[in-house]
Amino acid sequence: MNYFVTGGSRGLGAAIVHQAVREGHDVAFTFKNHEADAHAVIAQAMQINNARKVRAYRMDVGSSADVEEVGNRVLDDFESVEVVVANAGVNVNNLVANMSDDEWDTVIRTNLTGAFYTARQFLSAMVGNRFGRIIFMSSLGAGGVSGQANYSASKAGLLGLSSAIAKEYGRKGITSNCIVAGFFDTDMTREGMSAANRSFWLQYCPQGRIGDASEAAKAVTFLASDAASFINGQALPINGGLDWAP
Repeated sequence: MNYFVTGGSRGLGAAIVHQAVREGHDVAFTFKNHEADAHAVIAQAMQINNARKVRAYRMDVGSSADVEEVGNRVLDDFESVEVVVANAGVNVNNLVANMSDDEWDTVIRTNLTGAFYTARQFLSAMVGNRFGRIIFMSSLGAGGVSGQANYSASKAGLLGLSSAIAKEYGRKGITSNCIVAGFFDTDMTREGMSAANRSFWLQYCPQGRIGDASEAAKAVTFLASDAASFINGQALPINGGLDWAP
């Protein structure tokens, strides 16, 4: 199968690219700013499996024109896309009363609207093929996190978006599901996770650790596989047993 992964140059996105290649799939992925990281992801993918095709595309998921242009190029380059992983995301923290319009809009546009644009772009081709797997990367933050109302709203919105797609397109051979991720060791958590939150996670997570990105990536490829063909409209928690955050 051919994968399309947004935000594939770092973190969970890079791990998803590598896991898909490891399992024998071709992958197109996007990046916005981290071109050097994108080249590194391709180089690492070739070390994993140099028989696979892996290409990177610069794209702003928050721009419908960008998504349409890159989506069409990917379909030309790969001929088909069976699996879409809407992973690109940002986090801009502030308390609700202090949050600016731009802080709210930036996160919603990238995390939620961008995921909608991405899914919409490939749905017609999936309907034509009567097959597709759409996977949204939601978060434990969907339940609400202090100082992250914009992020929480965007990740909660993905749950509703995914369920709506599942109901609209299930009879067309398309499934839509969410990964609800806890804390994983990624650039975003290393740069943006406070010491207090890290301590909280390590204290209360039943497994006593932060997740490895490969664990989330394997959950994604599972949802894309034949083993998950009757899983649709679901939210799969990958959080080590801790399903709440302060």
